[in-house]
Amino acid sequence: MEATQKKIRPKNSGTKQLFDNPILEKLSHTHIAVPVSMFFISGAILGYYAFTHTNFSNTAIGGLFALGAITFTFVEYWVHRSVYHIEPTTEARAKFQYVAHGVHHEYPKDKTRLAMPPILAAIAAITLFTIFFVLMGEAAYSFFPGFIWGYAAYLLVHYAVHAYAPPKNFLKQLWINHAVHHYKDGNAVFGVSSPIWDYVFGTMATMDKSKVSENL
Repeated sequence: MEATQKKIRPKNSGTKQLFDNPILEKLSHTHIAVPVSMFFISGAILGYYAFTHTNFSNTAIGGLFALGAITFTFVEYWVHRSVYHIEPTTEARAKFQYVAHGVHHEYPKDKTRLAMPPILAAIAAITLFTIFFVLMGEAAYSFFPGFIWGYAAYLLVHYAVHAYAPPKNFLKQLWINHAVHHYKDGNAVFGVSSPIWDYVFGTMATMDKSKVSENL
């Protein structure tokens, strides 16, 4: 039997307890500075290693770094669309979807749940670096810094669009796009740090966005 998807109404304040275990509950929250610092620092260390201990030219290292950053924007889009918004066709899938992302849609202004918990993020990063190293060899030392700096930049953008009023410049469109996803159409506008893949895959909303940003 399919589980019915419950329409989540966003709340303007508050948080929600996800786990009865106090340790797990504590670990499900994080200050945004923790993961951002983790990934900027680790990316810098790996990038330094690429310059000092590999035979790649500076141009090749820069190109691989840029490729890593671009690759992250696609992964960001794909994970948000295909994993975080997985169809809740069973009770287990519905529970996973809510814990992984639905709680953020219900409490979008909870600043402590705007990033993956650092322990899970570190495990994911180590796993991904291992995969990239197996596939790319030493090129991973140049590629992965771009990837995780892309993730750190995404975290900063995601935090900013929920914690601050939109700026009065071209970046305002990022606030508007994410407001559409949260408050108008949860099945559209999956890109946060970049809208490029929404345009590529046809998930950019076409509605009037003139008043949407007031929700963020």
